[in-house]
Formats: sequence, structure tokens, C-alpha cells
Amino acid sequence: MASSSSTKFVLFPCLFLACLFVFTFSNNLVVAENSDKVKINLYYESLCPYCQNFIVDDLGKIFDSDLLKITDLKLVPFGNAHISNNLTITCQHGEEECKLNALEACGIRTLPDPKLQYKFIRCVEKDTNEWESCVQNSGREKAISDCYNGDLSKKLILGYAKLTSSLKPKHEYVPWVTLNGKPLYDNYHNLVAQVCKAYKGKDLPKLCSSSVLYERKVSKFQVSYVDEAIN
Repeated sequence: MASSSSTKFVLFPCLFLACLFVFTFSNNLVVAENSDKVKINLYYESLCPYCQNFIVDDLGKIFDSDLLKITDLKLVPFGNAHISNNLTITCQHGEEECKLNALEACGIRTLPDPKLQYKFIRCVEKDTNEWESCVQNSGREKAISDCYNGDLSKKLILGYAKLTSSLKPKHEYVPWVTLNGKPLYDNYHNLVAQVCKAYKGKDLPKLCSSSVLYERKVSKFQVSYVDEAIN
């Protein structure tokens, strides 16, 4: 996948707060042993077209069905970006992607309800040129704007960078999807089937036994690889 020109987005050092945010993020992504919910973590970047398709189409099946009650979704907007020793971040698709990653991080932070988070992220990813209207219609315009225009957005991205770099095994491309901590690899195209298979609780959602549940065939494996990122 072609990369746009190298553009840098500076994250200012704030070691104590950075560690605090990393700790908070790590705790939020821990799979609770006593929960039957399927933990879906999506590691992505805002201007990757394959991430956009996955968010708009595949994740939509979760939120538009009874699968939502058995899933716990965590969104991690960092993807194939890089952070230098002086905390300068370079995004795979340039400065605009860095800005949108930060904006979406603020949306995730500000909106407490998973449905509202997804609605906001889906709005941005469906048409990234209209992101301002997504902020205006979020119901938390001031809070998201304050986060985005302040230091908080930088700290959030630093936390997401740490989570992404700590993945085991390391992510190879985006979208990178894990279920209960394990990567789906190319099976991410069949998210609904994989969620139904992973669910071990009672009261299986109706969609899991529906005749429309089938593996989606794709003609080409479409991802943005890590080694395509700007160095």
C-alpha cells in the first residue's frame, strides 16, 4: 500500500503522566477471568482504507445485532505509526492520520458508552473529510475538542503506542484484531463467526445460529503492513 509523504507529529515528554496513562490503558484491556464476554481489541490507524472498511462494515454487524451483549470492544488508534526516541510520532499516511488518530483517541476517552464510541468512530471513518461534523454531533463537542487541542490527546496516543508495541505476538499489519488476546490473523474478515465460536457463555445470540452466518470470502487479503510504514 502506498505511503504518503513523511510528516511528523511531536509528542512532548511527560514521563510520569505517560506511565500513568499506559498503566490505565493496560488495565482497561485486561481480560476479566470471570467474564463470559468475548474481548475484541482492534488495533488500527485512521486513514488505512482496510481499517475503515472493517470499522464501518464488520464492526457494524456487532452493534446492529444481539452480538453486542456478548462482546467487549476496545479500539486502539495507533496502527503502524512510529515513535522516535524524542517522542516524535510519524504516521503511515502522514500528518492528517496523526491528527485523526488523536481525535479518535479523544472520542474514545470522552464517550463512556461503547455504542456512542463506535458511533463516533464510525462517523469519522466513513468520511474522514467530514470529521468536524462528527464532533459536533457527538453530544460532547467541547470535551472532545478540549482533549484534541490540549496535551491530553498526546498522552492518549502515547498510551496507545505502548499498547500496540507490547502486543505478543507483534502485529504484522492493520487492521489487527484479537479475540480474548489472541490474533485472528486473516480470519478477521469473518468476525461474526469468530465471535460466536469464541463465546463460551449461556444464551447464545440469535445471530450465531442464523442461516445468514457464513464465512465471508475475500478475493484478496487487504491490509496495510508494518513494513510499509514510513521509517
